[in-house]
Formats: sequence, C-alpha cells, structure tokens
Amino acid sequence: MSGGAYMLLPLESSLHSHSSKMANSANRGLYLPSQARFVNGQSEAILRLNAIVDQIARTEISVLLVGESGTGKEAYARLIHGLSAHRDLPLKKLTCATLEPEQLRAQLEACLQTTVGKNEDVQGSLFLDGVDELELAGQKVLLSLLPDGEDLEMSQKRLRLISSVSQDLDAEMESGRFRRELYFRLNGVCLRLPPLRERKEDIPELMESFLARHTFELKRQIPELGNEEMEILIAHDWPGNIRELGNLARRMVALGNPKTALTDLATGAHGVTRVLKVNETFSLKAAARAASRQAERQLILRTLERTHWNRKRAAQELQISYKSLLYKIKQTGVEGTKAGK
Repeated sequence: MSGGAYMLLPLESSLHSHSSKMANSANRGLYLPSQARFVNGQSEAILRLNAIVDQIARTEISVLLVGESGTGKEAYARLIHGLSAHRDLPLKKLTCATLEPEQLRAQLEACLQTTVGKNEDVQGSLFLDGVDELELAGQKVLLSLLPDGEDLEMSQKRLRLISSVSQDLDAEMESGRFRRELYFRLNGVCLRLPPLRERKEDIPELMESFLARHTFELKRQIPELGNEEMEILIAHDWPGNIRELGNLARRMVALGNPKTALTDLATGAHGVTRVLKVNETFSLKAAARAASRQAERQLILRTLERTHWNRKRAAQELQISYKSLLYKIKQTGVEGTKAGK
C-alpha cells in the first residue's frame, strides 16, 4: 500500500459509518438504503439535486430525469417513488427503447387502465425509461394515451409519472426527432443528474460505499486504497459514470488487489490515450487490446452519429443486440464523448 490518506475503514467500521449516514439522511426524509450508493456525496451538484428531490418527491408533479448512462436515473426514479404518497404501491417500469409502438400501446394501456376511468384509487408510479429512444410513432402513442389538461391533475394523484432521457432534448426537438408536445407533457419538473466527472470530490465516499457493499456480498476482505490508486480514480473521466465506478469496486473486491483491477484505467481501456512515464512499462498485449477497443469505439461512435444517436437504429446497423450496444457504449466511453461536444 502506498500512502495512507485514502485508506478505507475496516469492513465493520465502514458498514457502520455507511449505515449511520443513511440513518441520518433518512431522518431528513431523503435517502433510501437501496438507492444510497447512487445519491451519496457532498459535492455542490449532488447536494443541490438532492435538495430539489426532497422538495418535489412528495408532490404529484411529473418528473423528467436527464442524465448520461450510469448516472443513476432509475435509482432516482425509485427514490422519488419511495418518498411519495405512492410508496407502498408498485413502481411500474417501461423500457421504451425495447418496445415497438404496438407493444408500447399494449403495456401502457395496461398501466393506465385504472387511471383513465372513474376509479380514483392511487395506483403507484410509472417510470418511462429512455423516452428519447422512441421513434416518432412511439412518441405518438405516448401522446395519445398520457392524460392532459384537466385529466392530468386527476391522473397524477393516481399514477405518478416519472420519465428519463439521456440525450439533449433541445437538439432533438430542433431537429424534429422529438415531439415538443410530448416534452411539455412529461416535463413537470426537470432534474439533471450530474455525470461523475463533474462531481469527482464524491469519488472517495462513493468508492467506500461500493467496496463495503461488495465486500459484504462477496464475503471477502475489504481492499485498501492508497494515494496512488485514488489519484488514478480521480484522474479518470468515468464515461460509464457511477455504474462504472461500482463495477470497478466489485472487481477490486473479487480480485483482492486494487492495482490489478485498475489496470484497464491505467492502460486506456476506454479509448483514452495516456502518456507513459519514463519508468513505466506497457506490454504489447495491453497495447493491442487498447487499440482494438479504440477501433471498436470509433466504429460505434460513427454509427451513432450517422443515426443521430438513435441507439436502437445503431444496434441494427451494427448487427448486434440493443443490450450489447448499451454495454459497449458504457465500456468504450462513447457517451462521454457525446456529452463533451
């Protein structure tokens, strides 16, 4: 271990500290344990976001969550649901990108059937995940079924509507790829989830939380991180955001060696060129692996740009499944490139 400024607490102490933080936060009516790993942090961006969530969660207003992949949109949807009057009822999730228009209609009608009639019972919450992935035909289905006007207020009391997008909807609306009327229907209040690169001061706390969790799940000893390891974490751009950090923490625990788990970050696994220090070594195998990832990354990026970042169409052109494309986008850091433009 090099240095001790970032040494993590032993498992028992770390879990106790983590539980205490969650208990204190729960007393303020904000955090839920199952979502804690995504909403942890003391950065200005996350504190501001959590303060807004605390204000609007108990209202019936519809919420639009905007953020890159891996920033915790579903976690925040579950958090808002868990703090609402609907908390004891189901949170129904529709993954829009995987549904054709008629499938979307059938599933949405099933969710809304008790809210469009005279039944005034509270039904829970509806989470429309990835609304920006819908083609115009699918967007038309949403518009035809989601309540509006006087029906909207009554419907919201029965079924809380939460939606998520990962793209810039202003640009999508300007290009005609996203219907403005649907945007205004969904956007009661818009919450932007900051990417991890904008809240790097939260990385030590987030990593501690992830390591404690995975240590408990895998029944292993908690790894210790020194200054050198933490510097690598802080320097990384985290294109996969918090999900990428959590996956790295799990590898650290599984391998029992943080240095081994950090190899991909240090050798440019996400297509990031890094200048080697004079005394560093870099194997031919690692170089070939990085070059292969870079070529794959460029192909995915060009295809996404050609399809105007419609990931469903891009997956079809690349002849891979939609889920495989999402994984590769996170793995290669393509979405981080888009956000940086």
